[in-house]
Amino acid sequence: MDTTDLVLAIVHHLLVFSLAGIIGAEFVLIRGNLAAATLKRLAGIDRHYGIIAALIIIVGIGRVFYGLKGWEFYVYNWVFWAKMAAFGIVGLLSIIPTVRFISWNRQAGANPSFLVPAAELASVKTYIRAEAFIFLLIPVFAAAMARGYGY
Repeated sequence: MDTTDLVLAIVHHLLVFSLAGIIGAEFVLIRGNLAAATLKRLAGIDRHYGIIAALIIIVGIGRVFYGLKGWEFYVYNWVFWAKMAAFGIVGLLSIIPTVRFISWNRQAGANPSFLVPAAELASVKTYIRAEAFIFLLIPVFAAAMARGYGY
């Protein structure tokens, strides 16, 4: 047994589950009137989102090059690329909420009576919903890939 592969797989899975939790937390917090404390919390959670996403990429690259299956398994596997596309789409969808969280947090810091515009709040909710939906495809592709599909 290769311990490196096991450790990389464990860390990768824990990070992916953490990212799912963060998407869920953002989804829950983005409701109703957002108080300044909630906006600050959202900005902090979103910062962790970016850090964890970067770590997922780093550990994932480690799995490709140091995992038991070898890089050829991944490079020539269409299911792997579908999973990467889903991850990339989730990342792209997260840009608008991140920009809005930063903007709202700044505005709330400058003006204690700041209220998030309803249209912007609705827009961010839509992006986070889309992120969550596309994110659900990632474990589907991962399960298929683990069973040899696409190679």
